[in-house]
Amino acid sequence: MLIPNVTCKIFVYCPICPSEDPKKVQQSLLNIFEDVEIKLGKNSIKATSENLEVLAKIFEVIHSHRTQRIYRKHLNNNLVDDSTWFYLNKQAAFVNTIALCDEADESPLGPIKVILESDDVESVIEWLVSY
Repeated sequence: MLIPNVTCKIFVYCPICPSEDPKKVQQSLLNIFEDVEIKLGKNSIKATSENLEVLAKIFEVIHSHRTQRIYRKHLNNNLVDDSTWFYLNKQAAFVNTIALCDEADESPLGPIKVILESDDVESVIEWLVSY
């Protein structure tokens, strides 16, 4: 996996429902995103990074499952100015599985929202979903 020399801010956001253990929600994020700065709030958890390497597990799943077209569609449909985003299933993340969600309500306890911001966001998308 050759990571492009592009500056990118990665923001990860996930709600914490009253019935959930915040530590388990945090573990869900850490199962997918290593080496991120985490801020645990009362009703949500946020993680940030400026290192594209934190997307390595997602990159590997996209390429091993040949889901480039699906991710490309989501990333391009959600592209606004210098940012794009996609949802991941929180329960799947807890068991070390990466599952893309089309809509927020596909994840019953709320999804993990991943936002990518870059002056060259098209290059980030291309790297993530290249064939």
